Amino acid sequence: MALKRMDHVGVVVDDLDAAIAFFLELGMELEGRMPAEGAWVDRVVGLEGVRVEIAMVRTPDGHSKLELTQFRTPAATTAEPGAPANTIGLRRLMFAVDDIHDTVERLRARGGELVGEIAKFEEMFLLCYLRGPSGIVVALAEEL
Repeated sequence: MALKRMDHVGVVVDDLDAAIAFFLELGMELEGRMPAEGAWVDRVVGLEGVRVEIAMVRTPDGHSKLELTQFRTPAATTAEPGAPANTIGLRRLMFAVDDIHDTVERLRARGGELVGEIAKFEEMFLLCYLRGPSGIVVALAEEL
């Protein structure tokens, strides 16, 4: 049997409304939002008494999706929301944008903070890392 596709990436957040606003400002589209609870959720995630609210956002081309999840119960835990870029594990989500400076300014209004600075990679890209809600690191690339 062959792999069909990668469906989405799940990200646990502490403020679902702020995360949705951040990713909508980036240019993603809200596909849906719903609560989830019950025995099936408990079995899937391996925890008891799970109550979550999830939102699915997608890129405008419809090919990439994020599932943003806020746990109501049990309370979410964190390893280190401000972890540096060299920490083992999922570190960032990369997005191509048409104007990196404008995107950074718009995301700053939604709580985004540059991790370093906007830098040029040869004559090909402007790149940066931006920390958003719940410590999510978003990488932005503008093709030159």
